[in-house]
Amino acid sequence: MIVPPGVPRVLAEGELELVGLLPRSSNYAFLALARLDGEEMPAVYKPRRGETPLWDFPEGTLGNRESAAYVVAQALGWPNVPPTLLRDGPEGEGAVQRFIPFEPAEHAFTLQERFPAAFRRVALFDVVVNNADRKAGHCLLGRDGELFVVDHGTCFSDEPKLRTVLWDYIGEPIADRDLDGLRALAEGMRSGPVRLALDGLLSGGEVRATIARVHDLLTEGRFPEPGPGRPYPWPIV
Repeated sequence: MIVPPGVPRVLAEGELELVGLLPRSSNYAFLALARLDGEEMPAVYKPRRGETPLWDFPEGTLGNRESAAYVVAQALGWPNVPPTLLRDGPEGEGAVQRFIPFEPAEHAFTLQERFPAAFRRVALFDVVVNNADRKAGHCLLGRDGELFVVDHGTCFSDEPKLRTVLWDYIGEPIADRDLDGLRALAEGMRSGPVRLALDGLLSGGEVRATIARVHDLLTEGRFPEPGPGRPYPWPIV
């Protein structure tokens, strides 16, 4: 098991106690408590065998994609994806992510004006990972006042599938500081720990397609237009 940078040891190695199923999830998602050496951390645990099969993603890979999204976010330096890894648990291997206490009434449509730079980075991140399901409700306001993004199980297809509510920036130039993040990711995907982690989580074609999307963003220097295919998720919140 490769533990990505920034993942707390209690989340990676702690015993997981299941508290209960989280509501309104299309896959089995448990609220759990990770415990190790007297430390305790709430977590979201999505076991592989609880994944609903999808026609357009290989079966049993959603947890891999959740973990890969965290690896990419760490390499970019943004956005705030809670620490996530693929590990064993009471119901078998699955994605385990730190649970972030959040304000349930807040989502992308209520938050965009308050976090303009952060949402541009979320939109860029979704292009990089080819997010097929960026709903407004996947953007959370933590009780610490920070913006977090979650639910990345349908990312990294090697076919264009970008479906997002964040199409506000079409044609706008990418900020220099965000281009720096894309360059850092491009370098990390050539070799080293980032490439090693992604090679262990995604197919070769999916890694190559991700590299190509980063290259296209750096070449164009602007936010892309929608297409091909349906540009919005459903439901949008």
